[in-house]
Amino acid sequence: MSLTAAPLAPPLRSPVAHPLAWLLALALAHVLVRVAVSPALKWDEAEQMLWSQQLALGYGAQPPLYTWLQWGVNALVGPSVLALSLLKHALLALTYALMWLAARELLDERGAWWASASMMLLPTLGWYSVRDHTHTILVTAMACGAWWLLLRIVRQPRPLDFAALGLVCGLGMLAKYSFALVAGAMLLAALSVPRARRALLSRGWWWAPLVGLLVVGPHLVWLLSHLHEATASTLGKMEIQAASGPLKGVRHLLQGVAGTLVLFALFALWAFRGACWRGPVQPAAPWAQQLFRRYLALVLAALLAMVLAGVTEFKGRWLLPLLCVVPLAAFAARPGLQRHPRAGRYTGAVVAMALLILLAAGVRPWFSGLRGEVDELNHPAAELGAALSAAGYDGRGPIIAADHMMAGLLRTRFPQAPVQSCSAREGDLPACVAGHVARARAAGQGWLLVSRADRLEPGWWAQATARLPAPAPVRAIELPFRMVRAGTAPAHYQYLWQPPQAPR
Repeated sequence: MSLTAAPLAPPLRSPVAHPLAWLLALALAHVLVRVAVSPALKWDEAEQMLWSQQLALGYGAQPPLYTWLQWGVNALVGPSVLALSLLKHALLALTYALMWLAARELLDERGAWWASASMMLLPTLGWYSVRDHTHTILVTAMACGAWWLLLRIVRQPRPLDFAALGLVCGLGMLAKYSFALVAGAMLLAALSVPRARRALLSRGWWWAPLVGLLVVGPHLVWLLSHLHEATASTLGKMEIQAASGPLKGVRHLLQGVAGTLVLFALFALWAFRGACWRGPVQPAAPWAQQLFRRYLALVLAALLAMVLAGVTEFKGRWLLPLLCVVPLAAFAARPGLQRHPRAGRYTGAVVAMALLILLAAGVRPWFSGLRGEVDELNHPAAELGAALSAAGYDGRGPIIAADHMMAGLLRTRFPQAPVQSCSAREGDLPACVAGHVARARAAGQGWLLVSRADRLEPGWWAQATARLPAPAPVRAIELPFRMVRAGTAPAHYQYLWQPPQAPR
């Protein structure tokens, strides 16, 4: 017998018994661990510290929504590791909560919890997003929100839900351009299912495209005039090699899909054994099962078309928003698993994985240090800031760093200073440095040039100072890495601090 509405949940005796309360507690625990473990930054964190100094309609290859949100959090608590961690784990919590809401349209509370928490078994979300991702988290949250609203509309269409769907889809496009593939596959799949098609074409449907266009319109105007800037980096990462044939692309695609889903599949097989495939399929809602199957088929067809077009690289973070619905589709296909005698084993395994990820997040810099492989989080960020202050830097003059990692790190130490990065990869290095120095002098400010040895481009200092009139000597700072084994070589930094010039 198929279900057309979500079963009523049993009343909860206490708010703390609700699974979302524990989700919030887990998010707060991750924030505390990240703040405690290191004041240094990972790659995406440093990028956000650099970009979020100002609001813009676009930031290079990435849409602007995540950076807008980071700008807002920075305004509340200051540009810091705390601000970075608060936003990231709030969005991770939102991702799981939205998938829980989507699953409640089809399953009871246990099944909804499984569908949501099982996304933790997708390594790109469960671990790598905790480790460093930003935009991937946001676009996955919007994908989960779109699924919730789509399932809600199919069950009972309302104009307000159409407007909400348009808002979520517009925000998804502002999160990451790959959301277009998620939304397109969802729309085509829904239109191919009679019940979903009737719901999507019911009264008030036009609110979705109208609101979506209003949300994404201003950035779309910017994108049309910055198309090369917004696409060159992504196309380079996809490694389009039409002449190499499709085999490499197919192999990388299969590796990406398997890497995303295999851990979830193994946990489910361990807990439920043959119940995963034996017996007739009795989905929670036949129309939803049709929708999921056709959506996944369309996604696979689109990915194979990309392979035929010459794409040879498929990263797990690109596949995550496309495949995050797989746990929900799996449990909706066999809702009887919610009453399986081994159901408690699956719940326990997912909880254990959540605690293991929290532990790993806390010990990762020590683990890297013990292996002798210095991680970004081993850099002595606080000590470097103190050393630069002791050397005379006033904390307000513009900072010109040799790479974005150094720029982002120093912004958390000197939040009143404008921070920029200049490198040969980004264009004319001498002109970049000379331009920032000229503006600092015109404003009567001093300026700081700074680099770190492990990310220094060959000849950077010679090029950076090539157009500077009689610069001060370049000085060095040597500091021990944090949380590393004895005998590890120290961190090396170089800087040039030019105090404000007295007016003539």
